[in-house]
Amino acid sequence: MIEEKGSFRDPAGKIFYYKNRVYRKLSNLGLERLKFILEKNILEESIKKNFLINTKITKIENELDINNKDIIFEHEKIPFISYPYEWTFSQLKSAAIHHIDFHLFLLERDATLIDASAYNIQFKGSQPIFIDLLSLKKYEEGEFWKGHKQFCENFLNPLILKSKKGISFNNWFKGNLEGIQTSDLNNTLSFFDKLSYNIFVHVFLLNKLEIKSKKNKSLKVRENKRKFPKKNFVNMLKQLKNFILSLRDKKNLTTWQNYSKENSYKTKEEKDKIMIVKNFCGKNKINKLLDLGCNDGVYSKSALSSGCNYVIGVDFDTNAIDKAFQESEKDKMNFLPLYFDASNPSSNLGWDDSERKSLKERADFDGVIALAFKHHLAIAKNIPLEKAIKWIMFLAPKGLIEFVPKNDETIQKMLELKGDIFADYNKENFEKYVLKFGKIIMKDVISESGRTIYEFQR
Repeated sequence: MIEEKGSFRDPAGKIFYYKNRVYRKLSNLGLERLKFILEKNILEESIKKNFLINTKITKIENELDINNKDIIFEHEKIPFISYPYEWTFSQLKSAAIHHIDFHLFLLERDATLIDASAYNIQFKGSQPIFIDLLSLKKYEEGEFWKGHKQFCENFLNPLILKSKKGISFNNWFKGNLEGIQTSDLNNTLSFFDKLSYNIFVHVFLLNKLEIKSKKNKSLKVRENKRKFPKKNFVNMLKQLKNFILSLRDKKNLTTWQNYSKENSYKTKEEKDKIMIVKNFCGKNKINKLLDLGCNDGVYSKSALSSGCNYVIGVDFDTNAIDKAFQESEKDKMNFLPLYFDASNPSSNLGWDDSERKSLKERADFDGVIALAFKHHLAIAKNIPLEKAIKWIMFLAPKGLIEFVPKNDETIQKMLELKGDIFADYNKENFEKYVLKFGKIIMKDVISESGRTIYEFQR
């Protein structure tokens, strides 16, 4: 039995893993909270409407230290856990709308959510799903929205920041796992930004309220004596939903957003690469694939079409990733594109470095492809070639790595900026390092410049 370290904050229940399955053990508080939900059949309805992860009460073998009287739920296992700071604008927007729609659904049934954490949303491919069963409880007439501040910091504020100022929220969010504080956003927005009704209410006025609360600690007690009618609650959520739907991503030009169309290889070379990916996934029966430097997802889609069940694509170009997500969402693909800077990857974060896991710790991939990727680490980021190859190869037991020689047009442009200071970067060393950590199954030269794709196995 392996405990999920990230669930330690919840006194109502704990997540643990056993034989590659996901379970939740409820405390007395959790039982009290869920009694109403079960009696009113809200759990089953929430699952049926695709708001909540598939969940059922279950029994576990006696070999575990669990009392037979304990209530255990089993949850459907998410193929890959991602975090809000790895999402694009469109992904965070999709998650926010899902949260609001679920909350409206619950209020219709006299239930509500106790919080509004973005970490309670995960993606199954391109589709958001709510995963925290114990966030549901009975609605008490007149109660305030306890998760309002958290919703703003986790969802609304990052979306406003990107939409109004064109500032990416990802690294800001990663630096503060609670999201973007309202005071910070308020100081960033202009006077004209705050003329928007929703920004005025949920940013400017909320910031004023927080300042008053700090000055007068009894303010919160006085406010809680007032009632907040359910119809006002519902209208507030609907207004927020409409406002979020109206927000548009203020995109800045990025370096690689058009790379899949504007690259240094020819149409035939592109077709060859696609066929190599398809053959690799097909013959190795790859179930879950990691696509490093996926851009807008050309090779991820090729992998899916060849029998791969699930693809996680990562790239540091937010415009390319956002485009990939929108296409995945439109076609309902099992393709999850995420923002990820390999030279500064997501690390273990949160309390005791254990709440949010690094990519390496989450890596349970059958295969990895790194096409037109490795030279961005070795040349653009000055990562030693050996270290770059080792890092890629230890993300999965099998994979494809493309070697791009120095005479290639893309690398020539990189070398113009810093000069050729990479004596170690050559095909001989590349092969030597691959063989140091595994074996070469086959290699395909795909361009006149000498671009070569290697299939490896550890």
